[in-house]
Order: sequence, then structure tokens, then C-alpha cells
Amino acid sequence: MSSSQPFVASSPITGGRRRKSRFTYKQLAQLALSSTSTPLRVIAHVDLDAFYAQCESVRLGLPEDQPLAVQQWQGLIAINYPSRKFGLTRHINIAEAKKLCPNLIMQHVATWREGDTKWAYRDDAFKNISTDKVSLDPYRLESRKILACIKETLPAKHQKVEKAGIDEVFLDLSTQIHSILLERYPELSLPAPYDDPTENLPLPPTTVLDWQADALVDLDSDEAEEEDPDWDDIAILIGSEIIRDIRAAVYKKLKYTCSGGVAQNKMLSKLGSAHKKPNQQTVIRNRAVQQFLSGFKYGKIRGLGGKLGEQVQAAFDTETVGGLIQIPIEQLKQKLGDESGTWLYQIIRGTDSSEVNPRTQLQSMLSAKSFRPTINTPEQATKWLRIFVADIYARLVEEGVIENKRRPKSMILHHRQGGQTRSRSIIIPQGKRIDEGMLLDLANNLLGQIILEGRVWPCANLSLAVGGFEEGVAGNMGIGAFLVKGEQAKALNNMPPQEPSHSVAPADRPGKRRKLDNTGISRFFPKSDSMDEHDDEYGQDSEAAVDEETLDRQHSHSIDAYEEASGSTIGANTLQTSPHQHRITEYMCNRCNMALESAEELQSHQDWHFAKDLQDEDNRRPGVNSNPTKTSQPKKPNVPAGEKKVASRSKPEKGQSKLAFG
Repeated sequence: MSSSQPFVASSPITGGRRRKSRFTYKQLAQLALSSTSTPLRVIAHVDLDAFYAQCESVRLGLPEDQPLAVQQWQGLIAINYPSRKFGLTRHINIAEAKKLCPNLIMQHVATWREGDTKWAYRDDAFKNISTDKVSLDPYRLESRKILACIKETLPAKHQKVEKAGIDEVFLDLSTQIHSILLERYPELSLPAPYDDPTENLPLPPTTVLDWQADALVDLDSDEAEEEDPDWDDIAILIGSEIIRDIRAAVYKKLKYTCSGGVAQNKMLSKLGSAHKKPNQQTVIRNRAVQQFLSGFKYGKIRGLGGKLGEQVQAAFDTETVGGLIQIPIEQLKQKLGDESGTWLYQIIRGTDSSEVNPRTQLQSMLSAKSFRPTINTPEQATKWLRIFVADIYARLVEEGVIENKRRPKSMILHHRQGGQTRSRSIIIPQGKRIDEGMLLDLANNLLGQIILEGRVWPCANLSLAVGGFEEGVAGNMGIGAFLVKGEQAKALNNMPPQEPSHSVAPADRPGKRRKLDNTGISRFFPKSDSMDEHDDEYGQDSEAAVDEETLDRQHSHSIDAYEEASGSTIGANTLQTSPHQHRITEYMCNRCNMALESAEELQSHQDWHFAKDLQDEDNRRPGVNSNPTKTSQPKKPNVPAGEKKVASRSKPEKGQSKLAFG
């Protein structure tokens, strides 16, 4: 990326002395670390324009000026920009939309139908609200392509990208900008005078910046364009070049337009990307922050659109940032409390130190349906659970669950009847291959628990989620792969004891070695190299035009809280030597030393232990179950008499906190 700025050998001189920048060598060094405290920091927000509508236009190969709306049942959930010229909005009905724009294309979203193995586009989908379920998978797939394209445009060592939603990303450009600054202006690589990092930098050797086609926010009233630019202006200019390149790459490769915001932090950049749409980018220099924010309604700022916003409105009788800016911090704290008052004082001045979180992988998946009319039988609920499971499993396959790349640890079922919502959770067995059958069995188990408690019908909403994803173990094998049976086992019985492969003394050097008893369980395991030691909010219709990745993040909190409360971070179970083992056909439980006849029985038995631990944990925790006396009990296997009860793993690990789960 080449600079459009001329490099001048000398900096401006005033009164015979070299003028200095407002910024220090320390602040420049912090830029290389993506520090949230440096005023040279640059954050960008990239937002796809009318994303759902663009996805359908690109899929159908339509001209860019073709009006299109995305339909869900009898309503519209997305309107592209060409259709907005006719006065269309998402809140008008279909008949009115056709009247306003006769050549409007209305494309219904893809849906799941019972028995499907994949979502599909259907001409009759709008007639089947009671039997079909909306799928956002086509949009997720396109979102992944766009994210991959964005990352391909950035240098690998400087990528810090946060996927904030299905159609938006934040980018911390600080380290890349630092590298470009040193390349364009070598004098910045020189040590600070007197090796003092608090010394001010020299001024940039340029007096004019070319912002090209950016929507540049006017400077604050006490600032003037005639002033020479400083390093924060140069940094944001470079950031705008990077975002311009990203937007061009996404359009060239995938035909999607997007808007961008470039500023000092996440809050400002997000407001900036929405400021000039479509297909434009807004740059908010540090000297223009107050000018930019003063005309905004503070309800557009994240965190001020809900109860706190209502409280601010009631206390100060204003809806704009400009109306709040003159209020002293003491008065804000008096009316709103110290914490909220201080936060409001800072945020309306454009101060936001939140970091860009580069994690882009989902930690949970959700499939949900609001029923209109309600459902009233277990059979109806089970039918929907099949659809939910097919939906989730299709997404798990994309995440690599078949190859054991990533797999969830927990499942949670939410049920709404009247004004009451109940949730039940279960651990997904870690020793079994995940398939639709297993997931459906677990979902039906959870539904059965809720039904046993009563007050189930009519049901207004069901949602199923899996979460607590973890990376799979490469080369991981089920227990059956390690156990030797049949003729191979008989041959091992007749073999003399062998030395362990991990003996302390090397084979080519004499030394003490522990004698092995040939009755140990280790001789029944074959040696294996792979054996290690070890645009919308969640509304009334939960399947509506909602970014389900946002819903996934909301539900992942519930799942993670459940796992932490129950201590359910489950690893592989290790078989141990037992004096009770006599037959090679027996499988031993490492919890109670009980002998089982098969790997399947062993897995079932260990599942019972997990369920019992969770039940004991819940019973000791007040208020966990809405009706503890009616909670279903897992069926206990045949445990030999005299066996001691296994203590529940109720003590949290170091660094964990106990979270209530309900």
C-alpha cells in the first residue's frame, strides 16, 4: 500500500525551534501493542449493506438496481437500497409493498421442514408457518466467505478481527498502522531524545492529507482545518486506506457492498459505519469527535437504548448527546449513581476502551421456534425437536464435528408456557460420536424432564441449543479401539510379562526396572501411538429475522454458567487397574470399580455417574430447580451391594466461581 502523502525532509519551524507533536514516543510504541490507552489507536467497523437482501440478490444474480425484499411468512424482514427509493420499509405489509413498487422481487427465506436433511428455498413457504422453520444458514455461509475475504486482505501477523454479528466485524488496525508508519516515515524509528519515551514526537512532515472519497466528519468548533495534521490524523488516514481496500476486495470477489467507520474506538467506528450508507465509509478524526456526537440521539449508543436511556431521559429531559454534554459529572453521578454517571460522562465524549476480541468461532448454536398457534402435545414437540436437531447437526458438520475438530459439551432446552420459561440442561457424552440420533435422544430426555414437572401445554416457544465448544483431540479413539478381544486377547494371555515402553532406563543401558504383574489391565490394551496420557434483537418470534449468531452468543452464557456450576468440564475417562478384574471381557468403571460386559454398558454406566453428580450438585444448590421435588431421576444401574456413594464434584477448580443455574 503506497502513501498518497509527500514526504518532506524538514518539519515546520516556529521561532527557530522545531515544533513538536502532541503525541509521545511511548504512545507510538503502545500502538504496536494495540493498547487501548494510546490516543493513536485506530479501530474500524465494517457493516454489510442490507445483508439478507444482498445475499438473495447475489444468489439470484440480479442487477444491482433491482428492488428486492426478503419475505418471512407474511412479513418483510429486509429491504435492499433500490427498493427504499420507492418508500418501502420492513414495517409495511406485502400488498402495500407491491403497490408502491410493482417490479419488486420478494424472496422468501429458506426453511426447514420435517424430514429434511438440509434447508431449502420453497415457493409455498409463506403458507406453512405452522409446519416450517426459518433457516438463516444461507446467510451464515455467505458471512463466512466475507470474513475469510477480509482476513485474506490483511497481513496475517496483523490480523485482529472480531465478528460482531452475521453482517458486521470490528478490526483493530493499530499494529498494521504502526508498521506502515515506520515504513513511510523512517524518522519514527529513531530512538527518543535522551532515551526518554515521554518525549514528544516530531510533527508529521506533511501539511495536507488526501482523504479521497471518505465521508470526513467536520472538525469540532474550536478546531480548524488550517492546523497541520498530527500523527493521530496520519494513523486514521492509513486506517481509511486499509478499509477502502477491504471493501473493494469484498466487492470484487463476492459482489457484496459494505460500509465502514474508522475512528479511535469501537463505539465511534460503529456509529461511523452507519452514518453514510450504502457503500461508503466515514472517518471520525479525534478532533471531530464532539462535532460528530453532538447531533446524535444517545439511544443509538450501545448501552443507552434500554432502561438506562429511559432513566437518563427522565432525569435530564433530553434525547441528544448535545443536550447531555453540558451536565457536570457530579450531577450525572447524583442522578444515575457513581458507576453509571461516570460511564455516561465518558461515553458521550467518545471515550471507549473496549478491546477488539479476535475470537470468531461460535461457542454455541441455537435453533428455535415460536408457535402460532401454540402446540399442545408431546408428539408435536418431538416433531419440532427433530427439526431443531437436523438444523443444529447440519451446522455442527460445518464446524467439523464429524472429523472431531470441534464438538459441544452441553445441550440446553428452553420451554415457554404462558409467561413462564423453563430450561433444562444435559451433558453431551464425550466418548461417543455425535450424530442426529444422539442429539435427538438428549433433546427428548430434556423434554421429558420438563413434561414430568407439569404445566407444559400449551407451549408457545421451544428452543434447543448446544454449547461449550472445545477443540477435538486429533487421532482420538473410543474405548473400544483400545480394548483387545477374541483371539488377540487369548494370545496376550499366553504372553510373558513385557517391559513398559516408557521405562525409566533406556533399553540400551542397564538399570533398575519395575517388575510388572501380568494380571494388570495394561496387557489387555494394544500399544498405540495415539494413546496419550492425557440488524435485529431477540423479539417475540425467536426464529424471525434474527441474527441467530447473536442468539447463539446470548444462549452460550446460560450454557457456560451451567457447566461452571456443575463442574462439568469432562475429559476422557482413564481405566485403572482393579483387583476385582478377572475376565478379559469385563470393562471397568474408574469411579466405582464395577465390571461391565461391554463398552456400551461402560459408557451408559459412566453417563449415570455424570448425571448423578449433576443431580447431587443441583439438590445442594437452593433455587436451582423450579420444582425440585418433581425433578426426574436418572435410572441407576445395578451397582453391587456395599459400594460407597461417589462424592459429588462440587468444589470448583482454582479460578472458577460458582454460578447459579436455573
